[in-house]
Amino acid sequence: MPIILAIGLAAGILIGATFSKPAVGEKMGLEGSIAKFKEVLTLIERNYVDEVDVDELVEGAIVEMLDELDPHSTYIPASEKVRANEGLQGNFEGIGVEFNIFKDTIVVISPLGGGPSEAVGVMAGDKIIKVDGETVAGVGFTTLDVQRTLKGPKGTKVKISVKRKGVKDLIEFEITRDKIPQYSVDTGYMIDDETGYIKISRFGATTFLEFKEKLLILKDKGMERLILDLQGNPGGYMSAAIQIADEFLPDDRKIVYTKGKEFRFNTEANTESEGEFEDGALIVLMNEGSASASEIVAGALQDNDRALIVGRRSFGKGLVQLPMDLSDGSEMRLTISRYYTPSGRSIQKPYGDVDYERDISKRFSNGEFFSADSVKFVDSLKFKTRKSRTVYGGGGIMPDYFVPLDTTQGSAYLNRLYYSNAMLEFAFRYFTENEKALSRWDYQDYYDKFPVTPEMEQRLMDIGESYKVERNSKELSDNRELFHIHMKSQIARRVWGNDGFYPIFNLSNEILENAIKLWSESEELDRSKF
Repeated sequence: MPIILAIGLAAGILIGATFSKPAVGEKMGLEGSIAKFKEVLTLIERNYVDEVDVDELVEGAIVEMLDELDPHSTYIPASEKVRANEGLQGNFEGIGVEFNIFKDTIVVISPLGGGPSEAVGVMAGDKIIKVDGETVAGVGFTTLDVQRTLKGPKGTKVKISVKRKGVKDLIEFEITRDKIPQYSVDTGYMIDDETGYIKISRFGATTFLEFKEKLLILKDKGMERLILDLQGNPGGYMSAAIQIADEFLPDDRKIVYTKGKEFRFNTEANTESEGEFEDGALIVLMNEGSASASEIVAGALQDNDRALIVGRRSFGKGLVQLPMDLSDGSEMRLTISRYYTPSGRSIQKPYGDVDYERDISKRFSNGEFFSADSVKFVDSLKFKTRKSRTVYGGGGIMPDYFVPLDTTQGSAYLNRLYYSNAMLEFAFRYFTENEKALSRWDYQDYYDKFPVTPEMEQRLMDIGESYKVERNSKELSDNRELFHIHMKSQIARRVWGNDGFYPIFNLSNEILENAIKLWSESEELDRSKF
């Protein structure tokens, strides 16, 4: 009897186990899939012919798994998490220097004001030769290598050895790392007596406060109309975009809403407070590099007929990611909803079967950068603004006024001088060699009268040759005005920072130049109110 019972029990267990397995083609569900993944990893670790790093296999599997979902769900290993989040937090922890790599050597462009490097005496022009005794010059250090070496938690110490012009021996500094502010509003200045200009490079934790400060300064200077430049802005925090849109819109206006699978991810943002610039003409500049939070701002202002959008079709990112901390310190940014403009538009461009990564280059090849007629929208994705203007969803924000890419404003030779760092080294050298003379210039006089001489052109080409950029006097001559704008603006940046750089650099900004001619169209929106 015991034997029969044992056989029956064993058979029951076997049958139960068999019955618990899904039939061929049947979905296993979450628990079954986890068990299968664990089973495969176990078999690999025990039986694979070579030694394997199971942790590395899992990391790779997570990346591939998220790639199958959508283009913006991502995995960030613990080792990269701090660096990945720094750009949006408004600060990072490090030694506080602006640097560049010239001819395989780290050169301090400027110690940041109030930072730890300035406090110990690091100077512009210092060449960093060693970090904590390890040679970093002439060994192929990259920008990422420099960041990994010099950044670190607040309070930690690092020793650097620098070579300074006119000093025979290396100078040693011990620097205690600290929090270093990062700014996301690049500049704000008056184009003329009534026109203000503000450029936002990304939407981070401190963006709204930076923007508000610039806005109030410009209002005090008499600003009556504003150009908000979001060209090349890849986005960031949705909350910052909502706050900035609120500054331009009256009470009880919808800014953006989101929809997800989970009800808790369904949100709606409306204006809440009186803005500092609810009246006055407003133009927003966008291009193919403007994405996410940039599109939230532009979409809200366009749908509410508050601003004229000028430029080219934006990137088309309408997916919202939620950062989720994992147990080992890594992070997963998972898409949890889609966002929609007030009229109901989803700005997300198609993904899945299409070549998402090559979309921008395909736009160029298809002629979209040069003609608005090349942009194809689907009639089923047609929406109406508050004043019944037609707008489209399904792939970025289409501007109200299209500005084609001006190919005459480009130079392959100029691009090579930038990519090689020759242009930046030229500006840095000119500044360090002429710092006293430059300091005597009033900025407006510099803007109006500073001459870029033939000798300066030759110096730029000489430096380019030292970087193995073939000399091209003809191309420089054919594009002399463009070269002079870039040379002059880069020198101005060394003297006056971004506020000195952008007014000159923007002389080659064709979208801005077109926008300045469109105030009558913008004011028409403003006159009819909401």
